[in-house]
Amino acid sequence: MEKERLDKYLSNQLNISRSEARTSVRRGRVAVGGAVIKDFAFLVNAETDSVELDGKVVPYRRYIYLLLNKPAGVITASNDKSRKTVLDLVPEELRRRNLAPVGRLDKDTTGLLILTDDGDFAHKCISPKNEVEKSYIAELDGDINADIIAAFENGVVLADGYVCKPAKLFDLGENRVRVIITEGKYHQIKRMFGVFSLGVNRLHRESVGALGLPDNMERGECLEVPEMREILQF
Repeated sequence: MEKERLDKYLSNQLNISRSEARTSVRRGRVAVGGAVIKDFAFLVNAETDSVELDGKVVPYRRYIYLLLNKPAGVITASNDKSRKTVLDLVPEELRRRNLAPVGRLDKDTTGLLILTDDGDFAHKCISPKNEVEKSYIAELDGDINADIIAAFENGVVLADGYVCKPAKLFDLGENRVRVIITEGKYHQIKRMFGVFSLGVNRLHRESVGALGLPDNMERGECLEVPEMREILQF
């Protein structure tokens, strides 16, 4: 792996400014391979060199992959001046530059949301051609029938003429359904049911591919999942 400057390494791994990183180095707070380094331009191999700040190892992560159990009332955005975003729920120690949500969930939709700074991985997750299944539990204001299930299987035609990719729809009883899609158009599930004059009272995403929410994960909780690429086979 190509070496990088010590100040850049610290900035990227600790989510601090280059200026803060340089100050720490100048003050003798940083060691590489057990030796104190005061030159912030010192080159380190991120994968093999042990870097410490105040005696604590600064672990190297090329990318970070987070799983968030999104609560209602929080918008899927990286920043907003007046509203709470999903990035506001990420613990300080897990925040990274360029960290962003993969796809989006509506403000009132709950459940599984991935956040990462790996752009290639994010693209593969949301690209319709990869057909990554996203599973949702929806509470409707009416009943579904065999005709609606068949329409989902064949590809619902939205009000604007867009033909959705084939989807799976399962009746769970008491106006609850599981719907599985492989794309993510704006308000897609609500619009799909709207074609049949059905409203969605609640919507919860339970999984993306083979990745699901742990049973004991609270709403608003964030979890690092280093093996996420392997789980989703990217």
